[in-house]
Amino acid sequence: MNFRIGHGYDIHRLVPGRPLVLGGVKFDTDYGLDGHSDADCVTHALCDAILGAAGLPDIGHFFPNTDPTLKGINSQKLLQRVVAEVAKLGFDLVNVDLTVIAEKPKIQPRLMEMKRMLADSTGLLPDEIGLKATTNEGVDELGRGLAIAAHAVVLLKQ
Repeated sequence: MNFRIGHGYDIHRLVPGRPLVLGGVKFDTDYGLDGHSDADCVTHALCDAILGAAGLPDIGHFFPNTDPTLKGINSQKLLQRVVAEVAKLGFDLVNVDLTVIAEKPKIQPRLMEMKRMLADSTGLLPDEIGLKATTNEGVDELGRGLAIAAHAVVLLKQ
């Protein structure tokens, strides 16, 4: 069996007046992440990790921010397309580990909901998805609550 590991990272600035979506879950806030799609940095990091493990280009190659049809798109749709793309190459997703870095909002109460949403989009079971939230301890723009970032690691088998 051929195993592949991939890593993904994404970061977006917080701005007023946008919906905040993380891992496919909408948070009740008056601010959100700035971006062309729904700017779900958790899902974007996961997409990049999956694509990287398969040796494919990054999410921007497949879903450029210059494509008007992708404006405001739900990133779970992008994730589903990424999983289908690597499946064409004979890859199956084995497991995922994600870390969300955010000062606000509190993510811990929504982690299980996020895991279920990501499981639905990837075909994994919720217990095959590791998902943690941490802060940046007041350091840099993440720590001052001006942005949210996410790291993802995936294992694929062929």
